[in-house]
Amino acid sequence: MRERRSRPGCVPAILVAVALPGAALSDGLSVVTWGGTYQTSQENAYAPDFPHEIDWIEYRGGLDEIRAQVESGAVEWDVVDVLAHDARVGCAEGLFLPLPDDLFPEDMAGDLVIDRPNDCVGPNITWSWVTAYDRSAFSEDAPESIVDFFDTAGFPGPRAISAFPQANLEMALLADGVPAGRVYEVLSTEAGLDRAFSVLNRIAPDLRLWTSGEEPVELLRRGEVVMSTAYNGRVSAAVLSGEDGIDTIYDGQVLDEEWFAVVAGAPNEAAALEFLRHVAEPEQQAAQARWIPYGPMRRSALSIIAEGEPWFHTGAPVLPHIPTREDRIEDALVLDADFWAEHGEDLAERFAVWRRGLGL
Repeated sequence: MRERRSRPGCVPAILVAVALPGAALSDGLSVVTWGGTYQTSQENAYAPDFPHEIDWIEYRGGLDEIRAQVESGAVEWDVVDVLAHDARVGCAEGLFLPLPDDLFPEDMAGDLVIDRPNDCVGPNITWSWVTAYDRSAFSEDAPESIVDFFDTAGFPGPRAISAFPQANLEMALLADGVPAGRVYEVLSTEAGLDRAFSVLNRIAPDLRLWTSGEEPVELLRRGEVVMSTAYNGRVSAAVLSGEDGIDTIYDGQVLDEEWFAVVAGAPNEAAALEFLRHVAEPEQQAAQARWIPYGPMRRSALSIIAEGEPWFHTGAPVLPHIPTREDRIEDALVLDADFWAEHGEDLAERFAVWRRGLGL
């Protein structure tokens, strides 16, 4: 069931509405996103200074419902929080509105950590797949690298990974010594794919799968696993909110991108465009990190955070938990959305076969 929550905003003096001919602003703008701590971070960061009521809707991703609305001509959603692959496919299929050229300031392009893939999307966040571990499970040497995640002899205990192939295959190759710059070259070959699954087989005997961002933290907290892959922001938000038994390993992180898009035919199109411009401002990008430490898409937001530390709403520093800090992003593997657009269906099928063979 989708979760709907509304929060009224107030009109800031500096906010100028973006309007299209014939389109009137109205309250009740719908923003479709991912729920949980992540959605709370968006509500707390974006709603207070936005001049229209927001109807927050939780979904599980994908384009099926968006496609059905657009094709039927009965569009209910305005703004959707989309992952890299859906940002590209949705734009190509005409599911998202091409944004006006003057919606964002001209200097924004040079300020983005990852370039916009098309003119249908606006800045949201960067985030990464990391590994996390239960500190109490390792009384002596603690794991420090992606290699350690796949080393069940040196670091015994059950593991958890996501239930889909993205990042799992990349992290497996990184752990097997493939340089970040060659991961997709290797993964595009049958031998490279075999190699990735061979590494995954090292942790297969005692493996759990997770499907939502909150699960890895819960699995670690309950002691069901000693290590898990995870979304960096979900783990860091727990730690910054008082969870003291979990640590994060950034070695071998896979950096990903996330965008906001306006559904073609959105009933509140003008307000939706205004929302995209609002959340793209560095101040708003930095504000979200007060509630969940994903990386702002704009580099200038990191300067705002640095100057305001301790930045987290609990009074703790945030920069130690940001995946796109300068010292971390140099070694990070950026997930190749175009590779997954081309090969994703085949790799998902092979991953499903692998899972079934393990009874997962």
